[in-house]
Amino acid sequence: MDSKDKALLTLLQTDSKRTNKELAYHLGLSTTAVYERIKRLERKGVIQSYVALVNRKQVNRSFMVLCHVRLIQHTKENVLQFEKDVQKLNEVSECFHTSGDYDYILKISVEDMEAYRKFMVTKLTAIKNIGSTQSAFVINEVKNSTAILLETLT
Repeated sequence: MDSKDKALLTLLQTDSKRTNKELAYHLGLSTTAVYERIKRLERKGVIQSYVALVNRKQVNRSFMVLCHVRLIQHTKENVLQFEKDVQKLNEVSECFHTSGDYDYILKISVEDMEAYRKFMVTKLTAIKNIGSTQSAFVINEVKNSTAILLETLT
């Protein structure tokens, strides 16, 4: 991957709806060259998908919680089952298997505290092999980016 590929990825992560013509202008390449680079990056799996980022406030999911989860036992079966079960929870947008005091950190978005309580009681704690949870409520989102910036645009 050269500097043009990195700059292209930065542009696409900023606004993936830009046309190849716009991208070509910014990169100093032909539209065909940009098209070929994008197709190559898609084939190689560097570009995994294109998505629309949704404003949580506009869809009543602005109450964000970081929930730490500790499993009762760390058997392969328990770990795999927990990960399978958490995949089914629409309220969970991210789940990380971590080191430290807790085994997982979940990023959860719901409408409000009442919705979070209902989620905890009816969904999350219904998952077998959870030993304990600890919740941290997000006060303010200081930085939120989906981009992995590789090249500074000039």
